[in-house]
Amino acid sequence: MNSATNPLPGSDVAATRWLAVGSLLGLIVLSVAWELWLAPLRPGGSWLVLKALPLCIPLAGLLKRRMYTYRWVSLVVWLYFTEGVVRAWSDTAPGRWLALVEIALCLLLFVACALHVRLRQKAAKAAMA
Repeated sequence: MNSATNPLPGSDVAATRWLAVGSLLGLIVLSVAWELWLAPLRPGGSWLVLKALPLCIPLAGLLKRRMYTYRWVSLVVWLYFTEGVVRAWSDTAPGRWLALVEIALCLLLFVACALHVRLRQKAAKAAMA
């Protein structure tokens, strides 16, 4: 690419990194808020809030640009996507709307991680050539 279409080297990689981090943080906040305040399964909150804990593990790896983390997060996110689909189908509002937000964040996280890995591999091949 020339400098007119990509003014900062690696800006597309940085954008996918921040998109991945932002969508992961969004999933964490949504999980906690959903299960404690917005539409908990039981009044006063439920233990399902613990589903946010596994999402906290990859945050450091994404921030440190660890390629391995981007790869496994793109697989783990499908568990949360599946939960979102099931709850969008079975819950009533507002849980249904929160499930749709979860689905969107999961798709965003997957696309960001997949693009990040692809762009970094492409940049590494270009640097070797």
